[in-house]
Amino acid sequence: MKQSSDDTASPASDLCIRVYTTQTEILVAACDRELLGKTLNDGDIEFHVSREFYRDIISDEEMLKKHLEGATIANLVGHRAVKCGIEMGLIDERNVLVIAGVPHAQFALL
Repeated sequence: MKQSSDDTASPASDLCIRVYTTQTEILVAACDRELLGKTLNDGDIEFHVSREFYRDIISDEEMLKKHLEGATIANLVGHRAVKCGIEMGLIDERNVLVIAGVPHAQFALL
């Protein structure tokens, strides 16, 4: 379900998702599509939303939630991506870091 163009602006393409698997872990990296390739600067924090790390599938919140169901680790950036983790009970809102107005959250199941 890969899309080759970056100019599709439908509601079904508002998130970038990449899944990494090892023998014991499933890492889901996701960001709001408009953040892809940007660098967030906030005081001493500089956070680059890398195309190489976050972009594989361009999809929607329902697809992200399906991937998060099986994740053991996640890295989420942006209002929509972090909202999915919160709605699923994987992220506690009190643990969301805001960088330059953009939410960022991670979780690891132990």
